[in-house]
Amino acid sequence: MNDGSIAAGSAVSRLPPEVQARLAELKASLERTLGDDLEGLLVYGSAARGGYRDGQSDVDVVVVLRDASRERLDAIANALKLARYAARIEAMILTADEIPRAADVFPLLYDDIRRCHVLLSSRDPFSALVIDEKNRRLRVEQELREAQIRLRRAVVDAMGADEALRGAVVRKLKQLRGPLHALLGLHGIACDDDLGAVLAEVGRLLGVDVAPLKRAHEAPGAAHAALTALLARAVHDVDRLDEREGAR
Repeated sequence: MNDGSIAAGSAVSRLPPEVQARLAELKASLERTLGDDLEGLLVYGSAARGGYRDGQSDVDVVVVLRDASRERLDAIANALKLARYAARIEAMILTADEIPRAADVFPLLYDDIRRCHVLLSSRDPFSALVIDEKNRRLRVEQELREAQIRLRRAVVDAMGADEALRGAVVRKLKQLRGPLHALLGLHGIACDDDLGAVLAEVGRLLGVDVAPLKRAHEAPGAAHAALTALLARAVHDVDRLDEREGAR
């Protein structure tokens, strides 16, 4: 990263110039303040996948510290606050030794980061990370069942208003990209991890018509029905995976 650019050739290098500048400032500040105590700085999420939308998306970063003491956190607080307010750069702070130990409780998040991230500084603590398949399946089921429960509550809260239902469906679809992509992975199906590709592939796998989901803004009622059907099939499917695993 010494050529004056931010991750040349990656999706990060295609971010708006002002966002790249804020990332470069954050990188320089953390390196200057922490020195060897900065174990890693990387970008993940939509900014790393190429799905960043100016004015709508956050820029998700992981700051990996050798030591997450109060002293270290206080030292970087101002830089992180400036980055957040200047360019919606949201930092998750981890320590290097906790990443492999926490992979069992954050399997989908860590797997998402491992699959697609851009290293800005120091070393890469996610490249060799191993995610246990059982932990991945359990987390997929948990997130799908939570989505079912929250979607039902959203319908109640909408009280028949299409605008509220539309917002609930659109938000839920974005949140489901990760667990649905992971469900495909459990079946050994390779797929791009953008939302459209994931929905299309999951629809084929589960035999659900996902076309109404693309028209959620125009027809929220039909989109809700399609999403409800998709979630029901997905939960049933991931349950069957557990049964097959138990029968081995």
